Amino acid sequence: MWQELLALEVESGSVLRVRIPDGRVSTFLPDTGPAPDGIVVEDGIVYWTTMGAPEADPAVPGEAGLDFSARNGSVQAVGLDGGSRRDLVPPGAMTTGKQLTSDGGGRLYWGDREGHRVSTVRVDGTGLTDLVVNPADEGIMGECVGVAVDPVRGHLYWTQKGPAKGGMGRILRVGLEIPAGRTAANRSDIEVLWAGLPEPIDLEVDGDWLYWTDRGTPPTGNTLNRAPLPPDGEQGTAPEILADGFQEAIGLAVDGEAGIAYVSDLGGHLRAVPLPGGPAAGQRPREIASLGPLTGLAGISARPDAPA
Repeated sequence: MWQELLALEVESGSVLRVRIPDGRVSTFLPDTGPAPDGIVVEDGIVYWTTMGAPEADPAVPGEAGLDFSARNGSVQAVGLDGGSRRDLVPPGAMTTGKQLTSDGGGRLYWGDREGHRVSTVRVDGTGLTDLVVNPADEGIMGECVGVAVDPVRGHLYWTQKGPAKGGMGRILRVGLEIPAGRTAANRSDIEVLWAGLPEPIDLEVDGDWLYWTDRGTPPTGNTLNRAPLPPDGEQGTAPEILADGFQEAIGLAVDGEAGIAYVSDLGGHLRAVPLPGGPAAGQRPREIASLGPLTGLAGISARPDAPA
């Protein structure tokens, strides 16, 4: 079970270390690069994506006025001890890095939103490959955001959130290998599992369940959801809402052993949500910490080298 979370504070460009039992917060890394979004911990290494520096339209307030279409996103890495920082995918090699995940076997996967693609790379920085590429003329409907991998069943899941509060979000699935004779741009194995969702963002597979955050319009948006993984060739069943009332729900990390899902939002709230049937079932969701606007989350066990 996790004792700590690493949370990305997007405006300050920081990785925050949050103790789960008492909500104590410290800064793990103060300078992630511009607009960090996805984070994962694998074998003592912290990996994260950046969306890159946006071009701001002063006539449009808030998030809607930020244009992230410049090709300046990245994937970066640093040891849990704070050492050996490096660019895994350097700025300029991708567009907008969103949720990041690992297959546990040496590969990372992420959504590239304005790049209209889902990509992968080995943890040593080699083998950068696109797995899904959507046509540029699809506009916002082709933007890829959240990702999850299921190496046991050989599947890759991702979200295409559609317009903000648009009710046009989708969750899709393909195999981890591109079919013979196909490319990332013309795959024959794409399945649309859910459509017409408020605005799905981050994903996670845990056991036989798919979990996701949704920042769309309530009552079905700004929620934490789950549904059983659909069999091959079948669409997903109606999702179960596990928690609501978030302020632009984004980050998600599921501790299956503890039976708790952790959710962050752009309002800066970090909440623990007990899962049905798990060890914490029956407990009420609780707020662990209130911070600046948060994006990605990753869980870690206690670090013996960390100060108390």
